[in-house]
Amino acid sequence: MPLKVAAFYQFAALPDFRALREPLRALCTNLDLKGSVLLAHEGINGTIAGSDKAIDGFVAELEHGPLFGGRLDNLELKFSEAAQMPFQRLKVRLKKEIVTLGDTTVDPTRQVGTYVDAGDWNALIASPDIMVLDTRNAFEVAMGSFEGAVDPKIASFGQFKEFAARQLDPAKHRRIAMFCTGGIRCEKASAYLLAQGFSEVYHLKGGILKYLEETPRQDSRWRGDCFVFDERVALGHGLRERGHEDAVHE
Repeated sequence: MPLKVAAFYQFAALPDFRALREPLRALCTNLDLKGSVLLAHEGINGTIAGSDKAIDGFVAELEHGPLFGGRLDNLELKFSEAAQMPFQRLKVRLKKEIVTLGDTTVDPTRQVGTYVDAGDWNALIASPDIMVLDTRNAFEVAMGSFEGAVDPKIASFGQFKEFAARQLDPAKHRRIAMFCTGGIRCEKASAYLLAQGFSEVYHLKGGILKYLEETPRQDSRWRGDCFVFDERVALGHGLRERGHEDAVHE
């Protein structure tokens, strides 16, 4: 039976994030979940895998249980499947940022770009006056991207600020549409660009994963695979594992 995989994040004030670590680890252990969860003062970010019942129980605890006390009421969630457990162990880590931009003044809860649903993404990126920007690392871009998207050629997301300083100009790039794997990097990147004076910044809500989940293959402008940070390596349309996708559509 395939396992259920949950990718999730939310920017939310968690001043007690250090105290949350061990109860969260215990919750995952009791549910026999494996994967990686990051906690920081600014929120939570993670991907975990387990049985359907265990994943559902975990999500219910995050959203409605006493551990977070209702603070995770706007979780960005994506579900997919794995033929085998895609993680070797469970890791619950404390970080300065749940996605590392290297600028702790950037706060997506105060200012963020305009969310674009997967169903509206094709029309937006077809606009002739918009710059389509892939905010992911170079090795991820090489595996797959949207047609015509700009590759910032960065080794890590922490280099995005340097790319923006070198290559982006608020006077020239008046409309920017950005995307990333699950949406979290775009939250930070769009907030950063708005703080730098860029006026129209859009980002794909739920990221590439949501687009691949909801967009029929025949309507898709995505080319290639979407790299994921687990042992499945990459997913295709319908969030199917690479190697399983083609078999389904033969």
